[in-house]
Amino acid sequence: MTFSIHGLPVARGIAIGRAVLIASSRADVAHYFVEPHQVESEIARVRAGRNEVVEEIHRLQQSISTMGPKEAPSELAALLDVHLMLLQDEELISGVKHWVTDRLYNAEWALTTQLEVIARQFDEMEDDYLRERKADIEQVVERVLKALSRQVSSSEPGAPGAARDFAGEDPLILVANDIAPADMLQFKRSVFTGFVTDVGGRTSHTAIVARSMDIPAVVGAREASRIVRQDDWIVVDGDAGVIIV
Repeated sequence: MTFSIHGLPVARGIAIGRAVLIASSRADVAHYFVEPHQVESEIARVRAGRNEVVEEIHRLQQSISTMGPKEAPSELAALLDVHLMLLQDEELISGVKHWVTDRLYNAEWALTTQLEVIARQFDEMEDDYLRERKADIEQVVERVLKALSRQVSSSEPGAPGAARDFAGEDPLILVANDIAPADMLQFKRSVFTGFVTDVGGRTSHTAIVARSMDIPAVVGAREASRIVRQDDWIVVDGDAGVIIV
């Protein structure tokens, strides 16, 4: 069966390949209450996860400083600075501490709860560009959640690593709820020939970086990551904003 999904055309070109679905870390967040004596250790977990992401971004900044503008456009460097700033945002940090200390939420639950609080503030903004900045805080939280999940995995004997092997003969297209601009640099240098996201708009940072890196892309495709199945052959038409499955 062949069908199409419509989104927003943000990066010109056409890509054909097999779908690789990347699940959001927020979809599998554990919700449980901690004991009072665990509060400090939960806050420390969040702090460690945040610091890990800060170090990742610093390493990425160092690597792109040696690249040319085609490999790492100036827009990407600016967005990395924005993500570093958001990681230090007092409202995010103090909010997480509140949910852990006063409500005894576990680290992941506290982080996603505070994200919802901040996201609602962005939704109420009248300016379209400012509303789309919600995606940046969501991407920052997503990266911290992944760092927290790696903490759990590394503490379990024999736990599989986070890395995935995408080696193969067929071209691949990434399909996800959203993709952080920082991650797109890795996709540009890998086997992915295009990408599709459920969320995002023409002025989202993901779209801006996609255009500057000349990666065929469609954003705002709503339910694409739920409708498309792993390994489906898909066509991404970045000119028309259409995905053919």
